[in-house]
Amino acid sequence: MENARMKFYCDESRCIECDGCTIACAEAHELPVGIARRKVITIHEGIPGKEVSTSVACMHCTDAPCEQVCPVDCFYIREDGVVLHDKNKCIGCGYCLYACPFGAPQFPREGIFGSKGAMDKCTMCAGGPLTTNSHHEFELYGQNRIAEGKVPVCAAMCSTKALLVGDAESVSNVIRARVTARGGKGVNSSYGWDKAYKNQ
Repeated sequence: MENARMKFYCDESRCIECDGCTIACAEAHELPVGIARRKVITIHEGIPGKEVSTSVACMHCTDAPCEQVCPVDCFYIREDGVVLHDKNKCIGCGYCLYACPFGAPQFPREGIFGSKGAMDKCTMCAGGPLTTNSHHEFELYGQNRIAEGKVPVCAAMCSTKALLVGDAESVSNVIRARVTARGGKGVNSSYGWDKAYKNQ
């Protein structure tokens, strides 16, 4: 059986813009100042009845545009669909930043002239290409919770359980149950879902 493809889904009807996911991510991975792997944004701000907040990070797209434009092939996609990158290959060119529709790639500024370092982005708490759960892996990529059988820290810490992660079927089952419990109200297509997973 083929591995299920992991996906993020933010149930916008539950997101309360608390930034708990953002803070949990930064703390768990000991991210430097200026790097935000996950952020909460407001869509249709100021428009009554349309304004919603949602949590956004790398969506680990089916046809990841970042991977397609990288001139040094630092991106790789695992069998479970998690899109990762090799910081030792990254040259900091920024092509991935311009290709990503979600603004996921982050570039730390280094030195007195602010030259860009190796790109950083959400790893879905799956580490990187180094030895699993090694000290060096943690230093470069943060926690590897997936290897421990845990969900990403952002989803684990979401107080309203708005942020879901899993394969399409399990996420769809949760959303269907929630919509049924609300009497069929509040059906939404999470921000970026169609764009990130259009071929599935």
